[in-house]
Amino acid sequence: MLIESISTYRNLDYKHYPFCPGCGHGLILDHLNAALVKLQLDPLKTVIVTDIGCVGMSDQYFSVNAFHGLHGRAITYASGIKMANPNLNVIVLMGDGGTGIGGHHLLNAARRNIGITVLVFNNLNFGMTGGEHSVTTPHGSLTASTRGGNLERPLDICATVSVNGASYVYRGTAFDKELPDRIIEGVQTPGFALLDLWELCTAYFVPNNSFSKTALMQTMQTAGLPSGILQRMDNPELSHAYRTEYASLRGQPTSKPHGVEKQFDTALGKPTRIILAGAAGGKVRSAASALALGGLYSGLWATQRDDYPTTVMSGYSVSQVILSREEILYMGISKPDILIIITPEGLSQVARELKAMDESQVVYVVPELADGIQTKARKIVFNFARAKSSRKTLAVMATAAVVRHTGLYPLDAFRAALTMGQRVDIAKENLEAVEKSESIL
Repeated sequence: MLIESISTYRNLDYKHYPFCPGCGHGLILDHLNAALVKLQLDPLKTVIVTDIGCVGMSDQYFSVNAFHGLHGRAITYASGIKMANPNLNVIVLMGDGGTGIGGHHLLNAARRNIGITVLVFNNLNFGMTGGEHSVTTPHGSLTASTRGGNLERPLDICATVSVNGASYVYRGTAFDKELPDRIIEGVQTPGFALLDLWELCTAYFVPNNSFSKTALMQTMQTAGLPSGILQRMDNPELSHAYRTEYASLRGQPTSKPHGVEKQFDTALGKPTRIILAGAAGGKVRSAASALALGGLYSGLWATQRDDYPTTVMSGYSVSQVILSREEILYMGISKPDILIIITPEGLSQVARELKAMDESQVVYVVPELADGIQTKARKIVFNFARAKSSRKTLAVMATAAVVRHTGLYPLDAFRAALTMGQRVDIAKENLEAVEKSESIL
């Protein structure tokens, strides 16, 4: 696949990076883009993993696979992705804040020599949350949390990963003209590669410290932190070494993935995007999982994406499922074909999707919420009163009713999915909800 440009994901409303004027993040992303264009990597085999912080908004500008996780955990996710599929090109984008918070993961990834490439957007403070000092803030620097000057010694990220066995280590700035080539070297390195890229935080660090482009290199020198390529080593890369070792253990018991065999037929023609919006504790995710698994039982490709708060048994729970005869390359849903709304908590999370829908799409909704919904989509109202349903089974019953009403695939496929791996009492409860669903539409 020929790539003329990786950056600027055209479906977005804005055309420019959402960073502060003068922020170094945009420069580094441009260098990364230049490197990816030159490398001509297969986008389907390339994954960008982003951390929390300003840098976390970066993955949307690249037409590759993306994963956005918790603060400081980007390297952990990237390591898991690489271990699951060593043939993927895995690139981590994280700030100095996430590097400090996830320091344990950083040094262990280097120690294991896992084949990922880490770009540290090092602007010497926590840029998103107000300019507090981070593990890389230079001694004496003024930040929101060190108004008298930082007393701590900054972490030498490069020395930390070098001593733990990283295969490729580079320190430079966002202004380095050769940075695309250095990124290419990092990506092409079989083992763990890290590039510590110093840049300007024009919102906080620059104003507080009268900082500048020239000061970046001066600060490195004052702190005794060398720049350039600091380490190259040729050690075994973990994900490939792991598979080589297991391949030699012939006759030994190993776990193997179990495929899902087709059991049913479906007349589904085009890809169908479904959102189930309900409340936590209402079996929203398990109903969506059964919907997706039923699609697999029917010979379809299926994806599931869940969104819910950190609280347990309270708040919203929203699941997105895509069913298709063709491979699904993007899991996001901005305009669903079917939107199922069963609680006020779920409704509160889908206003944008409701606005985007048109006359060709359908909203299934409970009676108490129906009048308050404004949408161009066709509206179909559930009547749960006929089924004497409990709040606990609303999601399963509603999903079963939609499968029955739309003919996505045979209802028996959904029944099979609801009982697979479940305790007898839960399977019985689910199947009873399916039978009751016949009366609610």
